[in-house]
Amino acid sequence: MKRTKEFIKRNIAGEIVLVPSGQTAREFNGMVTLTGTGEFIWEHIEETESFSHLVQLILEEYEVDKDTASQDAAGFIMQLLQAGMVRPTGINW
Repeated sequence: MKRTKEFIKRNIAGEIVLVPSGQTAREFNGMVTLTGTGEFIWEHIEETESFSHLVQLILEEYEVDKDTASQDAAGFIMQLLQAGMVRPTGINW
């Protein structure tokens, strides 16, 4: 996955948010608040070569079972894709 450059991660009043910039700021209404896991996925999504690799990183970082990690990561990534915040870069995504 590749993050789009139109969204910038910021810490605003202790909350981690994705803020749209440029033309996207006019089209995207608001910001996206990230949970701890959401921030972890955002930070690692570009360095992982596949969805299963990302899930493995989540399992190493958090005390969660594989099914929960997979379901939560898939749901969050779908939201990112639908909002245009990331785009797939290969067949494993």
